[in-house]
Formats: sequence, structure tokens, C-alpha cells
Amino acid sequence: MCPLRKTKIVCTIGPASNSEDKIRALIGAGMNVARFNFSHGSHETHMENFSCVDRLRRELNLPVATLLDTKGPEIRLGLFKGGKADLRKGKPFILTAAECEGDENRASISFSGLVDDVKQGDTILLNDGAIALRVTEVIPPEIHCEVLNDGIISDRKGVNVPGVRLSMPYISEKDRADIIFGIETGFDFIAASFARCAADILEVRQLLERHGNNTIRIIAKIENAEGVQNIDEILRVSDGIMVARGDMGVEVPFEDVPVFQKLLIRKGYQAGKMVITATQMLESMMHNPRPTRAEAADVANAIYDGTSAVMLSGETAAGDYPIEAVRTMAQIAERAEQSIHYRKRFQMRESDSVPNVTSAISHATCTTAYDLNATAIITVTFSGTTARMISKYRPDIPIIACTHRDSTYYQLALSWGVTPLKAQIQENTDALLAHAVQQAKEAGLVKDGDLVVITAGVPLGINGTTNLLKVHVVGNILVSGQGVNKLTAVGKVCVAHTEEEALANFNDGDILVIPHTSNALLPVLKKASGIITERGGMNSHAAIVGMTLDIPVIVFAENATQILKSSTFVEVDAANGTVSNSSPA
Repeated sequence: MCPLRKTKIVCTIGPASNSEDKIRALIGAGMNVARFNFSHGSHETHMENFSCVDRLRRELNLPVATLLDTKGPEIRLGLFKGGKADLRKGKPFILTAAECEGDENRASISFSGLVDDVKQGDTILLNDGAIALRVTEVIPPEIHCEVLNDGIISDRKGVNVPGVRLSMPYISEKDRADIIFGIETGFDFIAASFARCAADILEVRQLLERHGNNTIRIIAKIENAEGVQNIDEILRVSDGIMVARGDMGVEVPFEDVPVFQKLLIRKGYQAGKMVITATQMLESMMHNPRPTRAEAADVANAIYDGTSAVMLSGETAAGDYPIEAVRTMAQIAERAEQSIHYRKRFQMRESDSVPNVTSAISHATCTTAYDLNATAIITVTFSGTTARMISKYRPDIPIIACTHRDSTYYQLALSWGVTPLKAQIQENTDALLAHAVQQAKEAGLVKDGDLVVITAGVPLGINGTTNLLKVHVVGNILVSGQGVNKLTAVGKVCVAHTEEEALANFNDGDILVIPHTSNALLPVLKKASGIITERGGMNSHAAIVGMTLDIPVIVFAENATQILKSSTFVEVDAANGTVSNSSPA
């Protein structure tokens, strides 16, 4: 199985990790995506951190993506006398759209339209649910409430209204400015907070297009019941989703969060879209060098469910052990992946409800790779579509994605199981495929003699045209196995799947390629230049015949009858157990 971790890790950059040394260490520990939380910090601070990540990923020649996480539409309280107020259960409390200095009786809110959105009986939560209010009466511009529990409230705390469709615009002025900043800076992803429906994502996409950008990919953050309810339409227009369990835990009952998490991961997985599972995954590592057992199980369970990535928030942004948290996350992910039978999952996976050429070729690529026990799947991709479609089927065979586009190279860092490589533009398809194999070889991901399955779209450079599948052996070596002696021979190949086929098609001097031999083939074997079998051993029939007749024999040559072609010329090197291309002697 592949030693490369397949589940990707997203790390939030913050005060605990915003130095060059710390970011370098995060990358070394396993960070695949650097997240920038625009709920905090200035554009200047984010620019400094982005520049550091960008400089390091180019210096290290590693695909590390960047993600801009928007603040999202939100309602906040105003200021209080002395900075805070003590609210008591059963007491009245007023939220008002009018400017005022807050106290234990009233507070101002940032969104005046809330008075039109709520009604008697609705619940309003303050400070991430720490204090609950019940609406008793709405008298514009005031919302009269009853305090449901004791608590301290302070300046600028958040206001949530579970189950209420708010009339506020999806993209705030701050988000608009942040997204434009992200376009100009060169971010790879935008995480759209509090996505409620497809229209919200389309609004972000239209903003990108109006500013001339069609490469940034959009991750929809699902944080409320409305987003969960509309997940199918959101998945259709987004490039992926984030299961944002923090705000979701405020917006929906806490007991629903794990149910929704599994639902969202399954939906994203089935749609072939990226899924990030986020919030409090290793929360205790904010102040401890080791996670709790429950946290380890939480991370592993998200991986078992099929998440593309797991995310660290405060652990790397403000924690005491940011590097250890990433290393721990990587260890848990690797161990969880080792226990998953990916081939069985692939075989049991439901077929696509709306099949197309790209998905059919991608599925066939995985099937072929499994059938031939391929070392790797190599994709040549312009936009990343080919690699993402292969990733959709979750093969435990390494997916190597070669692309010449920087944006695709970095964005594929978030795709499950994909190792992106930079490639150069070539004159034709054959040259490009050969170049992709060479890049994978130079990266140490494949070696001579390895069998790989290559897939791409032809003509090249057109998005979504995956239509090519090719089985290829790396280097000049076509097949390898166990040599019986130290002899060599050059000859024409005769591939036979049965003894009858061998007796019918063999010509004197051919190199016979067959699953196994028996005495019935002795008339043929006596005239062969060499023997290659897929089965057998040092004491097999083919081995004994080869040593008796003094001709080179290779046994255990896996898939030889499928890889080698009749009438082609090869060299059989029994000393090294290899079969390579040759020409007539």
C-alpha cells in the first residue's frame, strides 16, 4: 500500500504559527493547506503571512494551497457600559436596532433588519450560545426578550438566531473587500462562511468573475440547518464543502452535529467534491502536547467516513503546540487509513446516477489499476478535473497529477490521495504522457519496471474531457520477475493464454509468454529462445525445462501476458529477472 498520507491537513495560520520558521515546520509536519481566518487580522497581516507561505512553498517545491476563510454574514452586539453586563435568568432584556450603550437591560445589535425577521417564541443566542433569550414581543426597533439562563455578556459578542431565515445580504462589505483582496493576492481557495443555499455560492462566484478570476475554487461552509437542508444544491455549484462544527453547534442542537457531519461527508463524497471536517478536532492540544482519546477517535472517524481533509483551527493559530498538533493529526490519519479496505469500498460503491465519459474513464482507470496491481495512477490534467474524478473513487493506489498550471498544482493539494507534480507543456500527447511518467520517476514515486495506469483528456487543455486510458511500464523494462538462471536472449514474443494457443501460434525461436507450462508444451519449449511465466517458482516445470535446455527463464512475471504483445521484440535477462524492449538481432 502507498506510504503517502491520503487525507489532507488544513492548518490555520495565527499568532502561534506566523513566523517563517513555524510555517516551515508546519509544512514539514504535514500541512497541505494554509488557512487564513479573515474574522481576525488586517489585510497587511494576512499579506505578510501569505507571502511567507508562498515563498516557502516555492523554495521547498511543495504543493501547499492557501485558503481565505471569510467572516461571513453575522450579527454582533454593540458596546456595554464597563465592557460587560450581568444577565439573570427570568429578567427582561431588549435588543434594539437603535444605537445605545448596553447594560443589564438592553443592548444594540449590528443588523437592524433582525426586528423584521424574528417573532414571538423564537430563540436568540448570545456569545456562541452561552446565553439564551426567548423573544416575547417585537416592537420595532426593539426586540423584547426573556433571559433563559444566567451569564456575563460583553462587547461585540455574536448573535445567532437558530432556525430563522435572516434577510441580511449574504456578502457583507467586509467580505466583499476580503474576497477582492484574495483575488489580487492569489489565494487558491475561498471558504464561504454560513452558506445557506446555492444562490449564496453563486453570488461569490459572480464576484470572482466580475473581477476577472475563474480559477479560485469555492468551499461552502455548512454551519446551520438551512445549509444542511440545501446541501444537494450547494454541492452542485461549489467545489467542496466544510463541515464547520463550531457555529453549527450553536445553530443546531448539539446532538444533531455528529449526524449532520456524517450526512455532509457522505453527500460530498458521493458527489466527488472535497470535504473538510473542521473545529475542535484536537482542541485539547491548545495547551497539552497530546490529544485526548476522544479527539483521536474523532479524527479517525471522519477519515473512516471519507472526509477529504481534516482541519486545525486554534490548535495551530493560537495554541502552545502547533507543530505537535499537525504531526499528531498526520499520525492519526495514517493509522486510520491503514485499517481501511479501500478496494472493497471501491467495489461496493454505487455507480453514478448520471454517468458521463469522464466518470466512466475514471472508474475504469481505478478498476484497471486494481486488476493489474499498478504501482500508481498518473493523470495529466489542465484544470485538475481528471485527478479529482480519480480521487472521487478513493483508490488506495497513489494518484499522481501532473499539470503545468500553478493554480491547479496548488489546488490539488486539498484533493484526497492526490500528489501534484509540476510538468511542462509538450508538443503532442505521447510526449506529454512520457514527460509525466518521467516527472513521477524523478520525484521518486515510481521506478523502472513499475506498471502504471495513465489517464488524461484529449485534446489536451480542454476542461472535463477525460477520455484516455493507457497501461504503461516505466522505463525500458516491460516486465520483471524471478530469473531462474543467468542467461539472456533476444527474440520475438509469442503470448499465449492457454497451452492450445501456444501450440497453434508458436514459431521456432519465439520467446514464449504464458501463465504456466506443462509437459504438453515440450515440443514448443524445445524450440523457444526463452520462457516467461506468470506463475511458478525455482522448482516449477518452466524452471526445470529452462535449466535443462539452457535457455533463459523468468517466473513470477506478474501480468506478463497482458503487458507483452505478440510479434514485438524483447530481451530476456534472467540474471536480473527483467524483460525489456529490443529490436531484431
